[in-house]
Amino acid sequence: MTDHHKPYRTCAFEGCCGRRNGSVRLIDARMPELARCLTLFQYVQAITGGPVARIEQAGSYAVPSLLGEAFAVRPGSIALRIDGGSVASAVVARDEDTGTVALSLFDADGRTAHQGRLLSEGDRLLAGLAGTVTPGLRAAGPSTASAAPAVPAVPEWESGDQLAQLDAVLADGGVARRAAFHRYRGEHRAIEADVVPAVLDHVCSVGLPVGIAVFGPGAMQACGGRVHVTDRTVGGRVFAAIADSSVEIDLAGVRACRLVRSTAAHGPTSALELDDGDGRCVAVVTQFGMVGEDVHTAWEHLAASLPDA
Repeated sequence: MTDHHKPYRTCAFEGCCGRRNGSVRLIDARMPELARCLTLFQYVQAITGGPVARIEQAGSYAVPSLLGEAFAVRPGSIALRIDGGSVASAVVARDEDTGTVALSLFDADGRTAHQGRLLSEGDRLLAGLAGTVTPGLRAAGPSTASAAPAVPAVPEWESGDQLAQLDAVLADGGVARRAAFHRYRGEHRAIEADVVPAVLDHVCSVGLPVGIAVFGPGAMQACGGRVHVTDRTVGGRVFAAIADSSVEIDLAGVRACRLVRSTAAHGPTSALELDDGDGRCVAVVTQFGMVGEDVHTAWEHLAASLPDA
């Protein structure tokens, strides 16, 4: 991954900066306004992640969810989950030289939480219909002007299910959770991060579907399905094509890996959590939703076979 493809940097889309001939419009990053905007687009290259883990998917957005809400990964749709308290702004940037248009979500520190590059001319025209907002408008969860129901409270992760674990990671990269992980009531153990490529190779070879979630600052993008192909570079980067998505992991940047079991649709379900050098969880490999008892059993058998660190 080259530098201009790192969504964690301050300006992930080159059209945002003055070196190019382009325009930038600040739009409403609050729900449900943001959801209405994203679901307008039919063909988007959606990107979430940073230097250690990154996910891309081309397609259309499912309705994005907020912390505490229900979450599903469905074939053919971009599954995005947002921490409304962390996402501070959203911009639509157009590069007049190339005609490219991207919608980017930023946190309060200017880091890119998520980016959607609009791939069709129709979507680029639709982006012009998104209403602008006054600078300084905070994207603190749902809009007060909306009639949307209140967002449910986020369950405590110590005894929570799979989604509670994902939300604890989404809230702050999982730093607070990891610091107090001795309080977690489910099964968990440290494993070697080097097993991740072997896990992906195995599920690819036997046709076992798998789910992967990748985290940015305030956003999580997830995919699920069969792994079509895997690859590993000399430098330690691992690539996997999963359903309609591609996932890239820099193993050199992974400092720890834990196998964590939490309750999901088929009962206790294992997840491989990958942490970077700052102790932030950057990716989770698991099973999402109803995948069938045979798939769940095969995944749990594989997880149980992984050696301790």
